[in-house]
Amino acid sequence: MGQLSFFSAEARQPCVGDLAGLLCGPGQVLGFARGRAARVSVGVDNRARAAAVEAALGERGVQARVELVEESLQVTTAFRTDLTGLAGQWLVDGCKAVPDGFALDGGVLRLWALASGRWIESGYFLGLDPAAPDTHEVLRKALATSGLPSTLLAEKAGGPALRVVGRRRLERLAELVGRAPHGVAERTWPAA
Repeated sequence: MGQLSFFSAEARQPCVGDLAGLLCGPGQVLGFARGRAARVSVGVDNRARAAAVEAALGERGVQARVELVEESLQVTTAFRTDLTGLAGQWLVDGCKAVPDGFALDGGVLRLWALASGRWIESGYFLGLDPAAPDTHEVLRKALATSGLPSTLLAEKAGGPALRVVGRRRLERLAELVGRAPHGVAERTWPAA
């Protein structure tokens, strides 16, 4: 194995800012009490993924609960004061928007992959929020800036998602997100 990147999830301590990865995907942030508290929630496709997201949030000191909401699994934090900065960055007039100058690192990519990543054929897909199409192209550019050029896929092509292909790009993604968390299926975790 080569030298660990400074931007790898394993090169630094997990932090609350990593929750931006949930917002890169289908996650939502909701402010409360005029910006004094906020919460983050994300819909996931199975119980194993929900448990892994819940555990990852716990590693960052953020307790969450898994709920069944309208036949969909949701991982939701409580309203917390330490999430107000994230809400302030990602909400513009109540709508989800990628912050100006947003840069992806391993911790953010790790949570994005954990919440909505999956293998399809020879490519790795990072799911996007279908309710926030204005974020898709901005996130594609941020991913490219991280050394991971990708293709934006529409819903009918398996998206909305960003598709990363190519041995070197997949190696870079695997390096950035680190080892698969316990209980995460190989078909959902980046690997070279």
